[in-house]
Amino acid sequence: MEQISLYITLLLAGFILIGTEIFIPGGILGILGSVAWISAAVVGLRSFPEPWNMLSAFALLFVGILTFIVWIRYFPKSRVSKSLSLAASTGDFKAHTTDDDLPVGTVGEAVSTLRPSGIAKFEGKRVDVVADGEWIEAGQAVKISSTSDGHVSVVKA
Repeated sequence: MEQISLYITLLLAGFILIGTEIFIPGGILGILGSVAWISAAVVGLRSFPEPWNMLSAFALLFVGILTFIVWIRYFPKSRVSKSLSLAASTGDFKAHTTDDDLPVGTVGEAVSTLRPSGIAKFEGKRVDVVADGEWIEAGQAVKISSTSDGHVSVVKA
């Protein structure tokens, strides 16, 4: 392959891989795109004549840094970013607190099959529970065996 073709191919591959990283997160495509850009810089340094080889390397470095700065500054506010992220505020969600804990020995009913965790209903409240020991089928009576910091353990009643 001719050097200029290899240079352009590596540049385009870098742009495509880094751009694809938006939709397929994980870092691997971004790292491969960065490696393609670095490889393009090395090919440019070795194949271009004297003033152009350094200009190519510095241009790639400048464009990479500029792209990163623009990305960090503007992408989180963009329409694409908002469509890829969760819109609901976490302030609307509450964790189980110790204020409304049910006393040990309270009897209720398993709403879902406890394998070992699931949902049980005690005094009209749905509570996330964990079965001690064996699995408990939905509809069976359960009794609270222990509670600790929002963690509710149950056994068959």
